[in-house]
Amino acid sequence: MIGLLSGKLVEKDFTDCLIDVGGVGYEVLIPLSTFDRLPLENEPVTLFIHTQVREDAITLFGFAGKEEKKLFQQLINVSGVGGKLALNVLSAMPAANFCAAVASGDVKSLSRINGVGKRTAERLIVELKDKLSGLDPAAAAPASGSAGADAAAALEQLGFRKDAVNKTVNALLAELPESEKNTENLIRAALLRLNF
Repeated sequence: MIGLLSGKLVEKDFTDCLIDVGGVGYEVLIPLSTFDRLPLENEPVTLFIHTQVREDAITLFGFAGKEEKKLFQQLINVSGVGGKLALNVLSAMPAANFCAAVASGDVKSLSRINGVGKRTAERLIVELKDKLSGLDPAAAAPASGSAGADAAAALEQLGFRKDAVNKTVNALLAELPESEKNTENLIRAALLRLNF
């Protein structure tokens, strides 16, 4: 089973990407949240992989972080939820929001996801409520080689705890406009939050 791929990003789309690993191109299906964290084409990339083997196909699902991969694996264990629907869920809302919706039993929010009706939303809540407590998607490290990863590394060197740094930087990456997502701005804004 393939659990991790590191290579050169050949091309990317909102739903998939192609990674060259030693001259072999791997087509990987991804959620929108991972697409947002991919580097530019022809740059190095590392994705956590879930390999799905069926009689007629081997499908690779890729994720920027371990927590996202774990959540995907929990989703596909729910009866009636396949890989494509699980990717829809991860693309439709941030993992932290999804976990919160499941924990609070928010059927309405979950039903808005493409392909998830009321019954599926209820099933997700019933089957995942006790299983997501150990997941903390907000504490996942920002994508390597990004401004977020550089900011996180600098903040850790200043003595802040890794999980607090990752949560803060990820929250800022979600809130700040694209033009302000540089290392310097992220460090400055994160210091304001971490010091209170």
